[in-house]
Amino acid sequence: MKPIITHFTDTDLYKLTMCCAIVNCFPRAMVKYTFVDRNDTVYPEGFARLVEEQIVYLEDLRFTDEEAAFMRSRCYYIPSWFYTYLKGFRFKREWVKVCQDAEGHLQIHIEGYWHDTVLLEVMILAIVSELSHTLSGELSRIDLDEYYRISYGKARRMLQAGLTISEFGTRRRFSLAVEDVAVKAFIDADSDLRKEMGKEYRGAFPGTSNVWLAKKHNVVPIGTMAHEFISAIAGMYGPQEANHIAMDMWQKTFIGSLGIFLYDTYGFNAFSANFSEHFARVFAGLRVDSGDNLEQLEKICRKYRDLGLDPSTKQVVFSNALSEESAIELHRAVAGRVHDSYGIGTSISADGGAWGISPSNIVIKLLGVKMTEKRQWNKTCKMSEDRGKVTGDEDIISVFNYLLHR
Repeated sequence: MKPIITHFTDTDLYKLTMCCAIVNCFPRAMVKYTFVDRNDTVYPEGFARLVEEQIVYLEDLRFTDEEAAFMRSRCYYIPSWFYTYLKGFRFKREWVKVCQDAEGHLQIHIEGYWHDTVLLEVMILAIVSELSHTLSGELSRIDLDEYYRISYGKARRMLQAGLTISEFGTRRRFSLAVEDVAVKAFIDADSDLRKEMGKEYRGAFPGTSNVWLAKKHNVVPIGTMAHEFISAIAGMYGPQEANHIAMDMWQKTFIGSLGIFLYDTYGFNAFSANFSEHFARVFAGLRVDSGDNLEQLEKICRKYRDLGLDPSTKQVVFSNALSEESAIELHRAVAGRVHDSYGIGTSISADGGAWGISPSNIVIKLLGVKMTEKRQWNKTCKMSEDRGKVTGDEDIISVFNYLLHR
C-alpha cells in the first residue's frame, strides 16, 4: 500500500511541544508504550504486517524547511534550537513491535528514548484507523463532497451558538482526506458567519491540532500536552508531586506560553494539591478531558476562587468526547463563568453516521519509564476522572491509589 503518513507534521501539535519539553528537561528518559483497542477489534489476517510496512515508510519522513518556516511563524513559543533537532530527526522501525494474536487482535509495543518515541503515537493511531477503514471497504463508501456538506452544517450550528472550536481529530480520523475536508468546512463556516453576522458573531474556529493541515489552510496549530507527560513524571518521581513537576518543567520550557494545563491524569484532587496560586497565575487555564464536564467546571471555579482569582478571567478547554449537541449544551451551561472553548476530535474527523460507519476506539498509552538508560524500569499509569479511561497494570494503579490517598 502507499504511505499513509507523507508529511512529518501530519501529527498533533502537542506531540511536538511535548517532544520539545522532553528534550529540554528529560533528554535521557526512556519509555514503553502499548496499544489499546477499547472495542477489542479482530483485525483481518496480515493486518499487523501492513502496519509494520507503514511504520517503515515513516523512516522516509523529513522535517522540511517549509514546515519549519510555518511553525516559526505560528508557534512563536517554541525555541529555535528545537527546529534544528527536528531537522535531524529520523524515525526507526526498531522502536516498534507489531503482531496479532491467534484471534486477530492487534498488539503494538513501543520502546526507546522518550524524545524519539513520543512522536509515534498519533501517526500510528492514524495509520491503524485508516488501514482498518480501507480494508473493510468503508472508506471507499464515504463521499467527500457530502462529508464537507455535513461538516459545514455542523460547524455553522456550533459556531452560530457562540462556540470557540478547535479540531482535534487526527488520531482516529477515517483518513487525511476526510480530516482535510472537515477542517476546510469549519474554516468556511467561520468565514461565512463572520460576514453574515458581523459584530454579533461570537463563535470562532482558530485552527486544528494537525500541524500539516494548519499549514495547508493557514490557521493556528492548536495543542499543548497529553497525559503521558504527567504519567511519565509520576513513574520517575511518584504521583503525589507529578503535576507540580510537570507544571514547573512546562513553564521553564515555554516561559509562560502554552498555558493550558491538562490536569486530570490522577484526578482533580491530586492536581488541586499541586495547584498553587503561582501556577494558577502562570497558566492561562485548564483542560477538562474526563469526568462530568459541569462537575469539573464547578471544581475548577471553586479552586480559582479559593486561590483569590476570578474564574471568569481564566480559560477552560473542554475535550471529553464532545459531539455537536453536547458542546452546544455545555456552552450554554457554562454561561460565561470561564472563557470556554472546545476541542472536538472524533465527531469531526470520523463522523460516519451517514454511511453507517463507526470510528475506531483506539489509544496508545504509556506503561513504563526510567530516568536514564542506566536506571531500572518503573511502571506508570493514567487514572483519570473516568474509570473507563484508566490505563495501566492493576498493581501500579493500586500503588498510586495508596500513595495519593494515604
